[in-house]
Amino acid sequence: MHVDIGNALGGEPRLTRGSLERLDDRVADAHDRIERGRADADHGYAALNLPDTVDPAAVHAAVDRFDDPEAVLTVGIGGSALGAATLAEALGGAVDHHVLDNVDPAAVTALLDSLPLADTVVHVVSRSGTTAETLSNFLLVREAMDRAGVDWAERTLVTTGPDGNLRALADRHDLPALDVPAGVPGRFSALSTVALPVAAIAGADLDALLAGARDEADRLVGSLFESPAYAYGATCYALERRGAGVNAVMPYAESLESFAEWFAQLWAESLGKDAVGQTPARALGATDQHSQLQLYRAGPRDKLVTLVRPRERPDAPIPETELDGLSYLGGGSLGKLLDAEFRATEASLAAADCPNVRIEIDRVDERGLGELLYGMEAACVMYGELAGVETFTQPAVEWGKRAARGLLGGGDFEEAEAVGAKRRLIVE
Repeated sequence: MHVDIGNALGGEPRLTRGSLERLDDRVADAHDRIERGRADADHGYAALNLPDTVDPAAVHAAVDRFDDPEAVLTVGIGGSALGAATLAEALGGAVDHHVLDNVDPAAVTALLDSLPLADTVVHVVSRSGTTAETLSNFLLVREAMDRAGVDWAERTLVTTGPDGNLRALADRHDLPALDVPAGVPGRFSALSTVALPVAAIAGADLDALLAGARDEADRLVGSLFESPAYAYGATCYALERRGAGVNAVMPYAESLESFAEWFAQLWAESLGKDAVGQTPARALGATDQHSQLQLYRAGPRDKLVTLVRPRERPDAPIPETELDGLSYLGGGSLGKLLDAEFRATEASLAAADCPNVRIEIDRVDERGLGELLYGMEAACVMYGELAGVETFTQPAVEWGKRAARGLLGGGDFEEAEAVGAKRRLIVE
């Protein structure tokens, strides 16, 4: 992973190299804390050990029973789904990947009606085995398969914790079951058994993916000027402290669009605590140059824009044309056009004093994606250390879960009582 923070300096909010040099002593101290956490496999820090602790052979063994399926359906929510979606979209393959990560009845029904259920592998992911959205959707999947005359037990793979409903179900029906990694929050689990089965079914090279992550792990040293991941995390932190409360992540590759969604959860859920943290925004280059860029360049000076791209990509030539004014396009290529759009956006933001960072990988392949995912996780952990927040918890999310469960009759939770206290000012 290559990180260029040059355009993050001198804009508005103002950040200087001197400021980063002064911050670097704190980065070194934070790196020492991170390394101690990794050595002890402490909760959360264990995620940064996944390139060495996950077992690709176990993943392959779990999916080998499924012969050349047409589709894979991930049933999960949040980190239990976004990592798989990121890998599947970026790496492609002959298998269509779908996700049930919401409980909108119309969307769930439409997806189940469209799937070739007899040729679909279902991967159900829940650490607790009790996640309301995930288990509700899985019950609907089972029912749809039963109606279609498909033996759901022959088409289902489970990733879960040591106890709970899913573990009991897997034992009862002899389902292939993988263990959710201990000490790894869901949003940090893209390089684990939570997401790797989808990549394995699609034929991705898991060893190359983990090797890319391992390469990035080896670059974690005690200076932001020597570690790409730490450079990004520390720069984001420093800019947020100066007023850049929004981080717009803009990949220039459609295969990385789900990566931006994955990043949004990682950044928001990990860092949004104690009245600090950056609000992640998702954009897609070059599409959103025609929509969101106007705000980033000319709106409030409260933003950092993170531009992400591969250095190499497949290309497509643009045919010659006789149309007036378009001759400059003919004979070129879409890749050259997208590269020009990228560099023009970068320069446009810099000219308007909007801080921006360039993140590049060599290619959107297993190795490059491993570097990118691991690098962003390490950057997030560094940001959290500098900000002094509990990076690996999500108390606000848990509050909402308890409120919803109480409303559904799943227990007596005081959070549910707050729902009745809603303020109202109705205009009809």
